[in-house]
Amino acid sequence: MWCSSGIQWSLKVPLLACGTLLGALPAGATIFPGPAEVVGQSSLQEIRGGESLIELARTHDLGFNEIAAANPGLDPFVPSAGRPVAIPGRHVVPVAAVPGRLVVNLSELRLYFVPEGGVPRIVSFPVGTGSEGKETPLGVYRVTEKRANPAWHVPLSIRQERPRLPAVVPPGPDNPLGSHALRLTDDGLMIHGTNRPWGVGRAVSHGCIRLYPEDIPVLFRLVTLGTPVAIVREPVKVGDQEGRLLIEVHRDDGAGIDYAAEATRLILARGRLDQVDFPRLFRALAEKRGMPVDIGR
Repeated sequence: MWCSSGIQWSLKVPLLACGTLLGALPAGATIFPGPAEVVGQSSLQEIRGGESLIELARTHDLGFNEIAAANPGLDPFVPSAGRPVAIPGRHVVPVAAVPGRLVVNLSELRLYFVPEGGVPRIVSFPVGTGSEGKETPLGVYRVTEKRANPAWHVPLSIRQERPRLPAVVPPGPDNPLGSHALRLTDDGLMIHGTNRPWGVGRAVSHGCIRLYPEDIPVLFRLVTLGTPVAIVREPVKVGDQEGRLLIEVHRDDGAGIDYAAEATRLILARGRLDQVDFPRLFRALAEKRGMPVDIGR
């Protein structure tokens, strides 16, 4: 069912100190100061000739879904040169993200991790998840094994779909697990890298969670064995930034919720319904652009 049923695991990798790690981050790594309910910054950038939103998303450590939703009406594959593009680099942190827990929010195809100890940090990366019929399962898991340069033991279900695949794909550029993998279940549910980075920000996997090649080594070094992993759906998130109330809404047809009711519930839980500018709120709920919107009066 998953990416790697039958993988053999043995490597144990210790946690590196957060301060040590931050000194050697790749340019795209997204680590914010914490604690905070809203992190990062959004911006505008002009499209250069021959550049698509796929490349632009990876440059800014965003998933394809994020940059496409933030720019409705713009052709993501052949955008006109010189057009302004919204770079949605600001995020409301999910309610499920608490210190020591790794959270994957399927509604926004993004991962959050709040390491315990050391300098407070909130780590966030875009992810790819399971496709229709092979959805990444909700639930709470733990990191049970860690593997650098993993071999891919191809599940029988995938070999039946693609009979030319060998039983085992060795480490290297053709390995869909990428450079590192974190195992969550005995039947092969994992968080791993990828040799197909265009799939980050899309629901295209057999159920596993994919990170960009430059992101997975960072997460791998931060996460220890036993770290809890919550896979959730939070299509509506509300957060406070310097006294202003923000809402972030993602289009998630699989969530099966009433968006207005969920937004009202979250705002009421904060006791701030009387501070809401309702036209702004209704516009954010209708547009579902996945970017934090100030809904305060």
